[in-house]
Amino acid sequence: MERPYIFCHMMTSIDGKIMGAYMDAPEGEVAGEVFYRLAFGDNPYYRHQGWLSGRVTTDDNFTDYAKPELDENAPPVPEGDYVARRDAAMHYVSVDPSGRLGWKSNELVYQDTKAHVVEVLTGKATNAYRAFLRKLEISYILAGEDTLDIPLAMKKMKDLFNIETLMLGGGGVLNWSFIDAGMCDELSVVIASAADGSSDTPALFETRGGYGNDRAVGFTLESAEIMEGGCVWLRYTVKK
Repeated sequence: MERPYIFCHMMTSIDGKIMGAYMDAPEGEVAGEVFYRLAFGDNPYYRHQGWLSGRVTTDDNFTDYAKPELDENAPPVPEGDYVARRDAAMHYVSVDPSGRLGWKSNELVYQDTKAHVVEVLTGKATNAYRAFLRKLEISYILAGEDTLDIPLAMKKMKDLFNIETLMLGGGGVLNWSFIDAGMCDELSVVIASAADGSSDTPALFETRGGYGNDRAVGFTLESAEIMEGGCVWLRYTVKK
């Protein structure tokens, strides 16, 4: 396989929402702990070398919608990809096609997990933004000119960063884009025994902005387990 094995690991409410007030309910908090333990705990079920999210998810959880400190007069950077570090045990891969995230460091901390930041850019990212990433020693790859080339990006994840297994972690548009492109092998969903009735929060899978096709995709159930707090952990393989 010329790309990592990719599993989508998400927590949802009973009605399939990946964000919302349900997360603050006791049942949501317990499900969140189960979600973390399966992928990032002391003895995780999944043994992966990186996890990938979109720009909005990254801003929501890590960069807090900060603006990048750009030098519009920065000298031209070398063409191609930039690998600042090859020996990281864990990578956080952020899909940021136009280069908009305002990072402060090349490393992030998610609970007790540390990860080296890798940006996935397209040709729309400016020289000033690439210079900004280089100044912080944040790795980046280029995949596509105007739109994201998912197969190319995933091939580079394996070739440049030795990522054999990659977790796909939202949002809903990015999740579906990978499913639609045939670039997701497994789906893991922790369903909290809670809901909040919101109609404005994103779902596990979505098509918006021309990303992904509105079509039916089948899944094969591999396992179903009742976990703490009444949450359920479902594992599926994706039918090709």
